Amino acid sequence: MAKLETHHAPDRPAATKAAGKGWSWSYSKLKNFEVCPKRMYEVDVAKNFQDGGGEALTWGNAVHDALATSLKNNTPLPAEMKQYDYWVDRVRRGSGQLLVEQKYAINRQFQKTGYFANDVWYRGIGDVIRLDTDVALIVDWKTGKILEDSVQLMLMAQCLFSHYPALKFVRSSFVWLKDDCETPELFTRQEVADQWVGLLDRVNGMEQAHKDMNYPPKPGRLCRSYCPVTSCPFHGKGAR
Repeated sequence: MAKLETHHAPDRPAATKAAGKGWSWSYSKLKNFEVCPKRMYEVDVAKNFQDGGGEALTWGNAVHDALATSLKNNTPLPAEMKQYDYWVDRVRRGSGQLLVEQKYAINRQFQKTGYFANDVWYRGIGDVIRLDTDVALIVDWKTGKILEDSVQLMLMAQCLFSHYPALKFVRSSFVWLKDDCETPELFTRQEVADQWVGLLDRVNGMEQAHKDMNYPPKPGRLCRSYCPVTSCPFHGKGAR
């Protein structure tokens, strides 16, 4: 198999005060906002349009559901997904408590909170989590092309550190099922705290857009064929 290697920390910056009660975010919302604020608002916030996502998204959702069911119930994968047996078996052989599609949430003080609590600030879902004394494992299944973004792994590591005070290390990995390889990363509490320094500016920009209700369109290559927001002046006219 190919393998691509590529209590709170005292110096973590504080999140800015809430612009509006109940405002919260997720990694996917941040990513969508940075691609196009208007699209994110119309699809993720106002829900005026639905993103069908096409065959790739449909397949990706089916794979995630099948992997979760197999791990939760200790059952075989469907015949069309038997090529992923290696990864499922590897997870099963791991030590510690196994959690599948586990939901986590933190507040602005980076403390654990309920997924729908009044003070929730960030939400994340772990495809696969293993907890073993002071070490945790995160596995994030990916069905598309290899496109690394350590921020997504860092955010889940933050959730685990916030929820489990005994943890000292979080081993995380994107598993690229199409390419049959993984990109692992190891986080300490201090390394997670260091990454918040730059990330908070990005999050604050999205929160400011919420406060001002200002979500301008950002034309790009996805406008031409992949955006469901037909009310946008750039719909169907993006760059090739």
